[in-house]
This record gives sequence, C-alpha cells and structure tokens, in this order.
Amino acid sequence: MFKECFKFYKQINSLEQQLDVIDFANEVNTKIMKPKKLTSEFFNNDKEILDDLGLKSDLSDWNCYDVLNVPGLIFIKNPFTSTGQKYWMKRCIVDYTRKPNRLNIDAHHIIGDGEDWWTTTNKLANGNVKLRDSLRWATLGYHHNWDTKVYSETAKSEFPIDLFKLSKTIINLLQFPDEFMAEAGIVNFYHPSSTLSGHTDHSEYNLSAPLLSISFGLSAIFLIGGRSLDDKPSAILLRSGDVIVMSKESRLCYHGVPKVLLPKNDQHFNYNNELEDPFKSFMQVTRININVRQVNNIV
Repeated sequence: MFKECFKFYKQINSLEQQLDVIDFANEVNTKIMKPKKLTSEFFNNDKEILDDLGLKSDLSDWNCYDVLNVPGLIFIKNPFTSTGQKYWMKRCIVDYTRKPNRLNIDAHHIIGDGEDWWTTTNKLANGNVKLRDSLRWATLGYHHNWDTKVYSETAKSEFPIDLFKLSKTIINLLQFPDEFMAEAGIVNFYHPSSTLSGHTDHSEYNLSAPLLSISFGLSAIFLIGGRSLDDKPSAILLRSGDVIVMSKESRLCYHGVPKVLLPKNDQHFNYNNELEDPFKSFMQVTRININVRQVNNIV
C-alpha cells in the first residue's frame, strides 16, 4: 500500500482534487486531528528565548495537533516568525553546508580546499546552477553513514548550538517527559523533481526519543504509514515553517516524500518574501528539511 500511494502522489500535478491529503490550514477534522496544548511554564518570564530562536513568542499563536490516525505523530503549523524563517533558511544554506559538516558532494571533490558550497555556487554572475542543484544533504553532529546506517564516535563534529536550543525548546513545549538532547541532524535539500523513498529511522541507539522534522521553502506531500509497507499511509501537506514530531508508535513508521510542489501547483506557496537574492532565487526552487534526532541514551 505504501509503494502504491507513493507512486500515485509522485505523479500528481495539482492538489486541487486530492481531498485525502490532510491539510492543517483548513478547518480541523476532529476525526483525524486533535488540538494539543503546550506548556507555558518553561517560559514563565522569558519569552525572549522564543524570540531569539525565531519562534512566535505568544504560544496562543501556535497551532499544534496530535494526528489521531498515526499515534505519536505531532504536527505544529508554522510556529516561526517571518524573521525566524529567514534566519533558519540562511543558516541551512550558508552555515550548515560548511566544514566540518559533511555534504553528499564531498566525494566528488567539486569544491576546493578552503572553499564552501554557497560561496562557490554564487561566484558566477548568474550562479552555478549545476553545483547548486547537486547538493542533496548535509549532516551535523553525528554524521549519518548512508552505507552502514551506524553512528560512530570517529565521525562526529560539534552540533550547532542554535539548532540544539531550537529542538530542545520545541520538545519541552510539547511536554515530553524525558530530556531531549539533539545529537545528529540531516539537512535535506529538495528540488521540484526530488523524492524521498519510504523508510524508517532506526539507526539511533535511543529509539524512544522523538524525531523532530522542520520544513522550509516549497511545500511537499509527506506520507507516513505503519510498521509495514503493507499499511496504507496518510498523506499530509507540509508548508514552509511546519514542524512534525515523530514519537511513540510513529517513531518507527515508514515515511517518505513523494512530491515537492512547484508554486504554480500550490496555491498556498509562501516562501519568505523578505529574502534577498540569491537566497530568494534558491528558495523558489528548493525545499529544505531539517531533521534532528537524539542518538544515545542519556544517563
């Protein structure tokens, strides 16, 4: 069922007739989603923490839901301010693509010593489109080994402190009982033709800790099913700024991204208009996804 649904959504060109796609921007369907309360105790007298992270400082402006047909899946509708979205996009594009973080293009030795991807991409007047589009991912903290799927202490760099704080803050607001420590991150760069096949995230030693996923830029359809590829998945529309947290049963469910939507096929397209070129041009054809996970059991 998962593969069939994946193939179906991969081929669609418009969302207009896709009534089975869960869209949290529309009226809440109480059979599928349940509003979730956030704790305000952590920020009793310090909303500056939220401001500094680019998050809306008034928690009443946050729209958070439990997805009832996928137990443990939590959806937060864009909790970022306009300035916050701009900040995190730039961090992903400019800073998280620098050494010592690892990129998929490292093996091809496209970028010279002492250079970085974003600077090299924009050396030419109109940009290096081939180099721009060749970037697929950057790994942070524990560097995910795509071949062995094993984390190693010898393949590890310092995790970005701002992303650490952002992740911990969101998890705290959701009132998870255990402390969350962001130790590994993957920043995925999707283009309009990009997909992410169905898979589970099971490499971490602590599989009870939640997995945090944040989207920026182009909208996309996210599929999440069950523990088997035979289970029919739910399709969720993700827009810029939306956050998904996979916990409990959903933590080991098959999930993937069959479709990234171009602006002309997405009436809700809302990339950050405050971005200046070349960032604006890049985000008009890009979806960025940051996923953060805890690797180890915390003693």
